[in-house]
Amino acid sequence: MYRSLFPRDMFAEMDRLQREMQQAFDLSPTIRGFARNGFPALNVGGTPQSIEVYAFAPGVDPATLEVHLERGLLSIAGERKSPIGQADAKATAHINERFDGKFRRVVTLPDDADPDAVNAQLRDGVLHITVQRRASAQPRRITIQ
Repeated sequence: MYRSLFPRDMFAEMDRLQREMQQAFDLSPTIRGFARNGFPALNVGGTPQSIEVYAFAPGVDPATLEVHLERGLLSIAGERKSPIGQADAKATAHINERFDGKFRRVVTLPDDADPDAVNAQLRDGVLHITVQRRASAQPRRITIQ
């Protein structure tokens, strides 16, 4: 596909506008997360002992990341700065397909999530959050007497 090297490529601007409008209306925070095309991309899964959340955020400074768990809502917020224009204030981007700016993702966790047992690690651009399930919600075998 041909892409213009000029910043006023009308079709690219319309495509960008359509993506942004779609993201604005695709807001459904659940255990399955938001609709596709959000940043950072999320994988959410679970085991009988924990809920595992992976946020793929390459190029994000760890100092800008904030992870909060409150009332069953896990929120991930931060900012990714654009590499264009950091070295030279007069630099102009002709094509900019990489997301930069502030972001926030919210995931609703199940009722058995333990807010006191949360661990978050950032490694190689992947934020891994583990939320333990409450011990009282763990499946257990009951012996018959």
